[in-house]
Amino acid sequence: MKHCGTMQLETQRLLLRRFTEQDIPAMFKNWASHPAVTRCLTWVSHRSEKETRAVVEGWLQQYKHKDFYEWAIVEKATGQLIGSIGLVGGGSRKCCEAGYCLGEQWWNLGYATEALRAVLDFAVKKVGYRRVMAKHAVENPASGRVMQKAGMSMRIGETLEVPTSNGQFQCLVYEFSAPGRHFFR
Repeated sequence: MKHCGTMQLETQRLLLRRFTEQDIPAMFKNWASHPAVTRCLTWVSHRSEKETRAVVEGWLQQYKHKDFYEWAIVEKATGQLIGSIGLVGGGSRKCCEAGYCLGEQWWNLGYATEALRAVLDFAVKKVGYRRVMAKHAVENPASGRVMQKAGMSMRIGETLEVPTSNGQFQCLVYEFSAPGRHFFR
């Protein structure tokens, strides 16, 4: 593993970079305070900018660790902060999990797929992960389409019960493997 921390990534339409304190108001306004965005996530929508500040300040502290990966997703054309994407659970293991969320006004524009592709490529080629997992609530099939379009495959027959902001959800599991790597299930 070659952990290198949250490095800036760029796609055709997006800039993925570290969060800053200046991002707190936009994060709160654009997605963290919206129940429609968080309905299938493990955290509840923020009721105040103070809650968002606590999350971002935690990330800022974690950036000193080379195995911490959390990106702000910025729309290059406008400079607008539109979401976040990260990798968790890696440590020294060869497998991690990707998670993402976008503000509702940026749904269905291909941004989540574009960001996820960049992060999957980074995870495998730069860091050396052999496998990246992701999951989505059955009630949120759009997230599954994002994963498929980004090159992930559904693990047939594998579901998880995950506690979310609205109780338990059944989730479908997806995986992305490094080229030439095949895993038994």
